[in-house]
Amino acid sequence: MEVKIIGAGLAGCEAAWYLANHDIKVKLYEQRPQNSSPAHKTDKFGELVCSNSLRSNDVNTAPGLLKREMKLLNSLIIEAAEANEVPAGSALAVDREGFSNYITDKISNHPNIEIIYGEIDHIDVDMPTIIATGPLTSDKLLTELKTLLGNEFCYFFDAAAPIVEFDSIDMNKAYFKSRYDKGEASYINCPLTEDEFNAFYDELMNAKCIEPKDFELKVFEGCMPFEIMAKRGRKTLLFGPMKPVGLEKPNGELPYAVVQLRQDNAIKTLYNIVGFQTHLTFGEQKRIIQMIPGLENAQIARYGVMHKNTYINAPTVLNKYYQLKNYENIFIAGQLSGVEGYIESAASGINAGINMYRFLEKRNLIEFPTETCFGALINYITNADPNNFQPMNINFGIIKDPDEKVKKKDKKAYYASRSLNVMNDFIKENLD
Repeated sequence: MEVKIIGAGLAGCEAAWYLANHDIKVKLYEQRPQNSSPAHKTDKFGELVCSNSLRSNDVNTAPGLLKREMKLLNSLIIEAAEANEVPAGSALAVDREGFSNYITDKISNHPNIEIIYGEIDHIDVDMPTIIATGPLTSDKLLTELKTLLGNEFCYFFDAAAPIVEFDSIDMNKAYFKSRYDKGEASYINCPLTEDEFNAFYDELMNAKCIEPKDFELKVFEGCMPFEIMAKRGRKTLLFGPMKPVGLEKPNGELPYAVVQLRQDNAIKTLYNIVGFQTHLTFGEQKRIIQMIPGLENAQIARYGVMHKNTYINAPTVLNKYYQLKNYENIFIAGQLSGVEGYIESAASGINAGINMYRFLEKRNLIEFPTETCFGALINYITNADPNNFQPMNINFGIIKDPDEKVKKKDKKAYYASRSLNVMNDFIKENLD
């Protein structure tokens, strides 16, 4: 038996890994380096194009819980992340290059996986296929998908934050600290006074942005450019990426505003500006960033970029196995399916891989319980309002409510404990 997987991102690699480890021959197609996207910089698999953080590692948070579930299912992405972790307080952040190299090495050397480089512009509906081309799917394949699905695609803009060189940060003004002193003091914090913040804000409001072309600007709330967030009001940033709470200076004084930077590589030479995803012009990015105390001489290793993300209208075309309703051989995983985020995309690849394997074996496909993050994600994207569908990160709001009365302060721990118990039982009953 053989499966075609289109796209060697997080979801495609997870699906390929699962199937190959279950003795299914996989042809993994990747368009890079022959045809790269505006956001990708390398030809490696599983490249992280925005942040280097896989978000919280705390099991009592939804992202932390999802990662625990993924580990129970032998996730390649979590394995790679843990092998290439860099300090980030309570978050799981990675050295980008090491992370991608790890995934590329594992996938390329698996005897059941054949790598084929080149762009795919045709979908054979008679061939078992997982499409995991991500939010930057090529125009040719999108045209094929539109013809196949018969409905319009949704889209939004995504933005990546700038990265600066550590040696160019003035540590006489900046200081290391994690919010509320959780975990290691691994974030660099640049404090602003009220006057400094107001000057920064005023200049930001007049800064020039790169204008989108050919399509409407439709911003996803979970990855909003900080300049658009700022336009909602002068104090909006103070409750978002510049929130000072829990970030007192070494002398105990609470700044009016704080800009945080997170380690971006293992050797601590690069730091990304947390929450500053942007589509300001490069010149304006440099000017605005250098208004921040401690970053007056910042050397920008990578400017922030803005790009179009594409995803299907999942409630209309996808079932709860990541399988197209009208084409049983075709599965869609990753951000193209309507999940949002690194770990969510990877998890959907595992789910699609599991169900593709069962489909090939002519066994019943499985639906993960909605008490779990795996089940909650697919339940959300297949049951959302198709007229107002937006991608979704994992969060406790989409997980099944408790069956019993639970105090508010205990609810997160309840969700975590219940989910892992349910997932362990589900795996023993269905996947062992």
